[in-house]
Order: sequence, then C-alpha cells, then structure tokens
Amino acid sequence: MYSIGEVSKMFHLPISTLRYYDKEGLLPGLIREKSNIRKFDERSLESLRVIECLKKSGMEIKDIKQFMIWCSEGSATYQKRLEMFQKQKQNIESKIDQLQKTLEMVEFKCWYYTRAIEDGNEAFAENMPDSLPDEIKPLYIRSHT
Repeated sequence: MYSIGEVSKMFHLPISTLRYYDKEGLLPGLIREKSNIRKFDERSLESLRVIECLKKSGMEIKDIKQFMIWCSEGSATYQKRLEMFQKQKQNIESKIDQLQKTLEMVEFKCWYYTRAIEDGNEAFAENMPDSLPDEIKPLYIRSHT
C-alpha cells in the first residue's frame, strides 16, 4: 500500500491531481482509512498508469472516466474498450505523422542554415527543390506536403 505522497512522487503528479482523480471515481482499489487518508494498492496504481497514458495520448478526462466505468462493468464492455483504444491509436498515429513532418521541416531548416552560413548567402536556394542535394530533397518535399 502506498500513501498519496508516495504515489505523487512515483508518477510525478501533484497530490491535487490524485485527489481529483479519486473524486472523479477513476481509481478503483483506492482505500480510505478511518481518518480519510487515501491508500493506493497495485490495482489503483495500474489504473493510474492507464489514466496517464490516455491523458498523454490526448484523451479527455470524461472519456477516461467512461473507460473506467466500462472496466467496472466487466467483460460485456470489452468491445467498447477495444474500440476506444483503436480510435486512440489512430489519433496517436496521426499526431506522430504530423510530428514527423515537423521534424523533417526542422531537419531541412538545419541543413538550409548550415549551408547559408557556409556559403555566406542563400543563392543555393534559388531553384528549390530541384537544386537540393538528393539526401535533402525528400525532407523538403515531405515537409511541404
């Protein structure tokens, strides 16, 4: 069993966030002692891992709450839970694609300004993308589409 302070340190979360999750009913297995002190068991820690994963993926608390409700309803909700994770997987893949394009633009600009510094001008860029080196051209094209 873990105290709220220990869990706060473990997950790098403010205690207020853990209290909020508890208030929202997101932490099954959370035990309250007579003095209202929260104690976290392994089940509540696993729930917290899932909650934090879903939050990082961009899921809203109301949807995470729905997921936790489905979990408490048992095997009849497996399909709903699967569909939720499939949708979230698509959202993450889309974000990764956007970030990849962003990275390619940044890589292109790093090359561009390194070259501009070396040449002392930007004349090399007059006929882009045709004038770009073969290893740089794909970065330019993918980041501009």
